[in-house]
Amino acid sequence: MIAVVTVPQPWAPPLEAKIALRNEPRQQRLRALVDTNIDFVARVLQNLGTPTADVDDAVQRTFMVLADRLDDVRPGAERSFLYQTAANVAAHARRSLARRREVSSEQTTERSDLVDTPDVLADRQRARGLLDRILEALGEELREVFVLYELEELTMVEIAAALGIPSGTVASRLRRARERFRAEVARLHEPKGEEESA
Repeated sequence: MIAVVTVPQPWAPPLEAKIALRNEPRQQRLRALVDTNIDFVARVLQNLGTPTADVDDAVQRTFMVLADRLDDVRPGAERSFLYQTAANVAAHARRSLARRREVSSEQTTERSDLVDTPDVLADRQRARGLLDRILEALGEELREVFVLYELEELTMVEIAAALGIPSGTVASRLRRARERFRAEVARLHEPKGEEESA
């Protein structure tokens, strides 16, 4: 009788475990980026005209794009990538809203607003509506720079990196955006604007 000797093979983790081990640093990076930038992305989406009721879904879509493209995003350029992605998602949300105008913005109130009085809700909605109209009047290029500098408080260097344009262009667009913003506010205070708000 011949004895069969089996040589023990070195233990190797299954394929799924290998993939999970390889993806762990990637998942940690993604989790850190979500934790660090989720509020930034939500504000950018809202300030670029995403309807309030759609902001949560738009945030999720933005981070799904990041998850798909994470390996292509250079470390240190993540915020710039998130801004560009959020701007694209916001533009899509605005186009979708234009196609479904049958649902008015007055019908969509946030749950957190339900504790406020009707006067507070009306004032907040009116103010947000005015800001949205003014920002819309700036045009996309000026609005981007204005929102990032005045509302998100990014520096001109950070904005230039986020938008992929020279710092001088950022300064020029910001100057023109401020002028247009002031002009739009002044226009709202003209007699016709006062009649509407009365």
